[in-house]
Amino acid sequence: MCGIVGYIGNRQASSILVEGLKKLEYRGYDSAGIAVLDKDILVYKQPGKVSNLEQSIDEHVAGKTIGIAHTRWATHGEPTQENAHPHPSNNQEIVLVHNGIIENYKFLKSELIDAGFVFHGQTDTEVLVNYIQFIQDKYQLNIEAAVSKALQQVNGAYALAILDKKEPHKMVVTRKGSPLAIGLTDSNDAFYVASDAIPIIEHTQSLVYLNDHEFVVLERGKKMKVYDIYGVEKPFTIKTLDLNLDKVNKGDHEHYMLKEIFEQPETLKNTLFSHLNLANDDIHFENLEALQEKLVTANRIIIVSCGTSWHAGIIGEYLIEELARVPVEVEYASEFRYRNPIITKDDIVMAISQSGETADTLAALRYSKAQGATTFCICNVFNSSMARECDFTAYTYAGVEIGVASTKAFTAQVAVLSMLAIQLGLERNEITPAKANHLVQEIKTLPSVVNQIFASDAHIKSVAKHYTKTTSFLFLGRGINFPVALEGALKLKEISYIHAEGYPAAEMKHGPIAMIEESLPTVIVATNNEYYNKLVSNAQEVKSRKGPIIAVVNEDDTEMIHTADYALKVPRVSDLLQPIVSVIPLQLFSYHVAVLKGCNVDQPRNLAKSVTVE
Repeated sequence: MCGIVGYIGNRQASSILVEGLKKLEYRGYDSAGIAVLDKDILVYKQPGKVSNLEQSIDEHVAGKTIGIAHTRWATHGEPTQENAHPHPSNNQEIVLVHNGIIENYKFLKSELIDAGFVFHGQTDTEVLVNYIQFIQDKYQLNIEAAVSKALQQVNGAYALAILDKKEPHKMVVTRKGSPLAIGLTDSNDAFYVASDAIPIIEHTQSLVYLNDHEFVVLERGKKMKVYDIYGVEKPFTIKTLDLNLDKVNKGDHEHYMLKEIFEQPETLKNTLFSHLNLANDDIHFENLEALQEKLVTANRIIIVSCGTSWHAGIIGEYLIEELARVPVEVEYASEFRYRNPIITKDDIVMAISQSGETADTLAALRYSKAQGATTFCICNVFNSSMARECDFTAYTYAGVEIGVASTKAFTAQVAVLSMLAIQLGLERNEITPAKANHLVQEIKTLPSVVNQIFASDAHIKSVAKHYTKTTSFLFLGRGINFPVALEGALKLKEISYIHAEGYPAAEMKHGPIAMIEESLPTVIVATNNEYYNKLVSNAQEVKSRKGPIIAVVNEDDTEMIHTADYALKVPRVSDLLQPIVSVIPLQLFSYHVAVLKGCNVDQPRNLAKSVTVE
């Protein structure tokens, strides 16, 4: 959840660190800090955003060419200056930044207090840095040996960058469960460290992604070597990243979220045509031939994911069961392994994650793999932990998503699931080649169909103006549009802080209808033909209780528009492809409500982009 940046080289470290933190702020923005090292360690940290930190940095950072930095999403302790990273040890000689959670920190802290250590904040990280000092002093070790020995007693997840005043030419970095990448230069005169590639790519495109339990000591002018925490040297692979920095900027848009909503015609095109053979319109997933053989004979597919990706997974369940007739179960990854699920070697466990680093989803994958299941992930980030650990991977090619509330990644995930379901249905002889071809031809039109919806943006904003004072919403959908209702409710609550619930429309009578009144708007996703008449009846039930209605409808709708107070129109497509179309006006509606309320849509409170802690 937090963001780490590190630099060792010949340039002034502070400016590289601060600029890197700005690019990682989507990972956490409760507090931020840097530490630079020469003869002494200088630490600067402030609660709030990186801009607060930047204003506090003074001229004493000049000439310091090694440093570490951190932007925090609070887990242990409030977002105060004391709890902000970097954390120095009691003797002020060791300093570190940490992403993750140390689960046995209370036990370690008790041991340290008995040894005379003093604590100034509430974080698990302050315990860890002092435990490293404790081990170093007790056994008279250098910094890498002290870190290695200390971590053998630590339970939990971590990505760490560590400096020691006694060895000012070194930086120690290591990870377990939280991502960490190292940027290399040809001459080895500089190294860049970060939680992901975005802060590194302007300096170098040669990256090494550390695996769990890997450990590196970076020294200027020396070739990097990777070890495990017991000192055994490990091989590593250097990846060359092809990432355009222009894609990481907001461009002419006010917010990243709005830019990413409007990028969806392009990202859908990238997603679709990366998995379509344009010569014959065949669906083709690169390097998935062996998986396809397993999918054809699969008895069950289990989808594990969280948040927006979980909603995509439910849509995937509808698609795969309808087109391929394979049983699908969709599980919250955060709950999956804790209920002792029955998994066999004949199961395929499919993970969906934008970042490929979601801690709960990774844990569910690892659990499934240990039970002998085939693992497959749909993710957006090349070389992510999930992509490296899964048996098979399908990428969404949605490009970098900075806005914390996911938009383009969701539609890209659904696009991949749609093509996977079509191909699987064809190979299992559950759909005819003619039906598969019809769906493929329609899928190819989705980028232009989505683009047409943006012509209604001004209308959607005008509707949003009526709901900035609203305190609660109900979202309803049926069939494959039920998860679209869930996603619409999630988007609204994430960025506007308005309570919103998504329900299957038929379930309204089983409880939620008690809440219907003039002050509770109901959003009804009414674009699917199969359930249309039932949705109209649901709308009448809301209206008879004086509940206001916003309806997402097809452009040629003739009935729901007379019941709804406001209609958000979209082009008509086949029911199975409706989610990609129906979700767009809900994304725009949520965005406009939040902006009109004065909320920070790119960095909503209490959230972070990549959830790398359980």
